[in-house]
Amino acid sequence: MKRGGRNESGKQLVSGGGAAAVCLLLLPLVVLAVLKSDFMPQQVVHIAETSIGEAGVEGAIWQPRQQLVAKSKAAHDPVVEAPPSPASGDETSDKVVDANRALKNGKGFLATNVGMDGSLIKSDADVAAPRSKLSCNFSSYRTNMCAMEGDVRLHGKAATVYVVSASDDNRPDNGTITIRPYPRKWETPTMQLVREVTIRWRAPPGPGAPRCTVTYDVPAVVFSTGGYGVNIFHAITDIIMPLYNTAREYDGRVRLVATNYDRKWIAKYRHALSMLSIYPIIDFDADNEVRCFPSVHVGTESHKELGIDSALSGKGYTMLGFRGLLRSAYSLKREWVTPKNRVRPRLVMVLRRNSRALTNEAQVLAAATEVGFEVVAAGPEVVRDLAKFAQTVNSCDVLVGVHGAGLSNMVFLPRNGTVVQIVPWGEMKWPAWTSYGEPVAPMGLRYVEYETTAEETTLKYVYQRNHTVFTDPVSLHKQGFNMLWETFLNGQNVTLDVDRFRGVLQHIYRSVTIT
Repeated sequence: MKRGGRNESGKQLVSGGGAAAVCLLLLPLVVLAVLKSDFMPQQVVHIAETSIGEAGVEGAIWQPRQQLVAKSKAAHDPVVEAPPSPASGDETSDKVVDANRALKNGKGFLATNVGMDGSLIKSDADVAAPRSKLSCNFSSYRTNMCAMEGDVRLHGKAATVYVVSASDDNRPDNGTITIRPYPRKWETPTMQLVREVTIRWRAPPGPGAPRCTVTYDVPAVVFSTGGYGVNIFHAITDIIMPLYNTAREYDGRVRLVATNYDRKWIAKYRHALSMLSIYPIIDFDADNEVRCFPSVHVGTESHKELGIDSALSGKGYTMLGFRGLLRSAYSLKREWVTPKNRVRPRLVMVLRRNSRALTNEAQVLAAATEVGFEVVAAGPEVVRDLAKFAQTVNSCDVLVGVHGAGLSNMVFLPRNGTVVQIVPWGEMKWPAWTSYGEPVAPMGLRYVEYETTAEETTLKYVYQRNHTVFTDPVSLHKQGFNMLWETFLNGQNVTLDVDRFRGVLQHIYRSVTIT
């Protein structure tokens, strides 16, 4: 506008023989303006913007507005035809889809193209954010989380997140924060298995924050596949469910960034992960790019074991909603138990091998069949293929198992299905309830508990009846989790009283067939 003003003023001043003199006076200014507009680097601008707000509830302090989803989808939906699978961290799928979109609305991107992974790929310019924000929540018992927006840069190999030109709000004195992005912070040995991420909210001494090599217009969530992720209970409780709480609101338009990247784990849970992000998961530990995002979460929102507390979720998420997502992810056909549509109700029994195994499993399976159930025996070799086993569980009305991770497969049962937990000896009723009893009702399921007696444990072959194992098992609990684990979890198998257990199954059979 200023250059236009100068030209109009020049027209008013030019008259008669003074025109040449005025032109000579204006010529240097015109040349300078042309040089500046044609050759000076242009500022890189984000397509989508986001904002941060305070939710005022523990574990949900960061709530980007839904406009980000709409803007991001509007920017990409007409272009992206086949989103890449999130089963690997391979970035070779980051193809250019439309170079002209980089110049949308005359924004003036420098050597920039829109990638299929939600990135604005560029080579020699940084993102300049006029304002950045950082907000952290360390008050939750389960997890630490930080959320940032503005100019946020991730350098994986350095395990560092840079928040450039951040405000002075809510920052410690030394200018850095460290987080292990895994929600079991009360378990120190577990957390030592998780790679630590450093957050710096101002440029460090020297050259400052590293320059962007890839820029995105979608947010990112940094999490970990470490800890106890190999166990399905922990995979769901500590990783998938917290990712749902944190990333679901973006409707797939979010980059998941994993520390302790485990390709086999990601392949196993790829169906659920694909419902949270349409892009490949980034291997943070091996990544030498400097990836720049408009907003980033480090850490994920976790409420309880195998559950979601809707009061803590600022987005109103529930376990029924989470189970609906899993039903879509694994193409599960049955939402409700419908006994009238089958001749015999179907029961799946999850069988253990190394500890808490049923020593008389053949007799127990036979008893379930005699009661009238169509029985599916599910040993480790059956459970290993998660996608296939999810279909199996969904086809059943009842899931039975001794206390342990296999009961986590209850998430695939149809609504109004029944979970039967066999509680091993050793005053294990409370641990069994908190892990696999309490989560049942919020999932829309029914719960039955079978508590074993001293006669049904193989500990009777190891200890005398006057031993503390039988007279005061709680005193062993008080000696710490290792003692509880070695004695009552890892140290015993179960020999069910078949007649007593048959009575429980008969009651369940009647309730299933009558309902």
